[in-house]
Amino acid sequence: MPDTAPMIPAETGAAQFAAQTSAILGSVGAVIDGKPDAVRSALICLLAEGHLLIEDVPGVGKTMLARALAASVDATVRRIQFTPDLLPGDVTGVSVYNPVDREFEFKRGAIFAHIVIADEINRSSPKTQSALLEAMEEGQVTVDGDTHPLPRPFLVVATQNPLEMEGTYALPEAQRDRFMMRISMGYPDAAAEALMLRQRDVVNPLAAVAAVVDATDISRLVAWARSVHVAPALEEYAVALAQATRVDPSLHLGASPRATLQLVRAAKVWAALDGREFVIPDDLTALLVPVFAHRLLPARGAHRAGAQPVEAALAQIADRVRVPVAARS
Repeated sequence: MPDTAPMIPAETGAAQFAAQTSAILGSVGAVIDGKPDAVRSALICLLAEGHLLIEDVPGVGKTMLARALAASVDATVRRIQFTPDLLPGDVTGVSVYNPVDREFEFKRGAIFAHIVIADEINRSSPKTQSALLEAMEEGQVTVDGDTHPLPRPFLVVATQNPLEMEGTYALPEAQRDRFMMRISMGYPDAAAEALMLRQRDVVNPLAAVAAVVDATDISRLVAWARSVHVAPALEEYAVALAQATRVDPSLHLGASPRATLQLVRAAKVWAALDGREFVIPDDLTALLVPVFAHRLLPARGAHRAGAQPVEAALAQIADRVRVPVAARS
């Protein structure tokens, strides 16, 4: 598969984008009951060429969401269970000496797939977590001085439990910054939970999921979303939102330039999923918390202003940063 996304044909542009993304959302949504926002976020990360961190308590469907997305795409999928004894080479691969040819051969690790499920990523050591940095940022891994490109599209869906901290290693800022979005699944409502009891007692819902697109289709959808127009005023608005986090007294660490770039990329997909070929301010503000919050650190004492100081700070920033207004002709 080529490393660059092919140009999508003009005759299969907006209509095919709408049809195929609706098929993906429907396929995953059939497994993840009552969580359309989480399903949409996962699809946005896939089409915006980002990565997704799902952080929530056990048993709410974090891994199920990743598996349902993977099953809906006819592409290579690998799952890595992160544990304290997992080594970097298990993720990226290692060079093994071949006595017959008298040379080293590279044996690919589990990271070589279109969709990689990194289950309980915070249970591995920082050294193993860092093995993902180059892969997530550059779409390649370097082992013993040799660079090996990863297949495209490439998506890491990582899960972690934010409550059970025993035997875990908190993700460092550099690692969190590689994730385009962080979401929480939340508990299902009563109706969805009751439906789950009736349906999943006799059958695994993943068994009924069939692939609705393949890797080539995803590459074309990525190319279409990339062409969505962002006006210069909206680019300046995205920068203003990021800069506001860097000077806010309630925040110790603000958003990085990478966060600004990923906010705009995610907004393009958000607009495309809404049937538009241009981004509006509401697209940026709707994604502000899932794209920015996990990258920010509250200042000391900020917790006294509320239970979620980072989210509260972002809400205030969204209110006070001036929204660009379209010029009248």
